Amino acid sequence: MPDKHLSARFDNELRVLSSHVLELGGLVEAQTRQAASALACFDEVAARRVIANEVRVNRLEIDIDRELNSAIGRRQPKGEDLRLLTAMSRTTAHLERIGDEAERVARTVDAVLARGGDHTEPARELQLAAELASGQLRKALDAFARLDTASAAAILKDDQALDREFGEFLRRITARMTQEPRAIASGVELVLAARAIERIGDHAKNIAECIIYVVQGADVRHCGTEDVERAIR
Repeated sequence: MPDKHLSARFDNELRVLSSHVLELGGLVEAQTRQAASALACFDEVAARRVIANEVRVNRLEIDIDRELNSAIGRRQPKGEDLRLLTAMSRTTAHLERIGDEAERVARTVDAVLARGGDHTEPARELQLAAELASGQLRKALDAFARLDTASAAAILKDDQALDREFGEFLRRITARMTQEPRAIASGVELVLAARAIERIGDHAKNIAECIIYVVQGADVRHCGTEDVERAIR
């Protein structure tokens, strides 16, 4: 009976920890959407909101890390429980970095607005990439909440579409800067924003890999599509 009681208490701790990670995920997802909106419309107010929310993201990350370290130290978990706590720790780190990238996009908006000039047309070309990255993050958080390995594997495939969009944008903006030297300054800022958007997708992909690690015990980082599919069978 005492063992069952302790097990129930630990299960409850895991549920609370998971809810805190998802809370951080919701905050970061909102940041990502706001950053994409700020970039699409060059909305200074939205950009400043993203930057201000970074303080909350950092504070919540620290709180979750403290809770995770405490749970590991007290419970000394093994097997799937240890994998879950490890995955929560990795996911928390990836979410905080996504917040950093969203802030980087917002600061790009500030920088381009400060310079003035024609920026709206090339920025609109980034909208699809921003929507893809935001969608990947949303799917990753949903898959994490359900520990759904099939959805996680689909996210890994989706990342290839974002990589292609990023490459196409780089080619378009490079051609524009070559033809219009006056567009170089804002073009460089937009390249940095595009890079940040691509990294948001990368971190969403890494969260998906964490889900597969929890459920299957397989580390699929740096693995090809066929290896991932074998791991989730």
